[in-house]
Amino acid sequence: MTIFGIDPGSERTGYGVVEKLPRTKLKCLEYGCIVTPRTKSRAERLLILERKLSSLLVKTKPDAGAVESLFFFKNLKTAMPVSEARGVALLALAKRKIPAYEFSPLQIKMAVAGYGRAEKKQVQYMVKEILRLEAIPKPDDAADGLAVAIACSLALRG
Repeated sequence: MTIFGIDPGSERTGYGVVEKLPRTKLKCLEYGCIVTPRTKSRAERLLILERKLSSLLVKTKPDAGAVESLFFFKNLKTAMPVSEARGVALLALAKRKIPAYEFSPLQIKMAVAGYGRAEKKQVQYMVKEILRLEAIPKPDDAADGLAVAIACSLALRG
């Protein structure tokens, strides 16, 4: 089973693709970050995000998609653009009839690091270890996308 994880952001959206192997092992297939130009309007940036996500979904052909949910926010100014990016991610998955799952930051940290209040560096280190990578994936948003995919793979054990 192939899982496409998405860490939505207003300027940068991280993604990671993992494959579930026998005996609960995971293999990293791909990861990266979609960056939209600040010079574009909000609507144009969302369109760019949708097109790039769609292209990646066609290329990787995942069986499931996972998106980080907006659990809480410190200010409305950042929450709205992130929510819009989440909507675009869910739309891209739905257009391709890929089952979409949502996970809170707490659920992702619990799944990857075993502790819901784990620091970002701890989660990134565990992503590297779980996927047996030589280095922590960069940029941070890509590591976060992989963490979302890992959380989904554990939730879909059955």
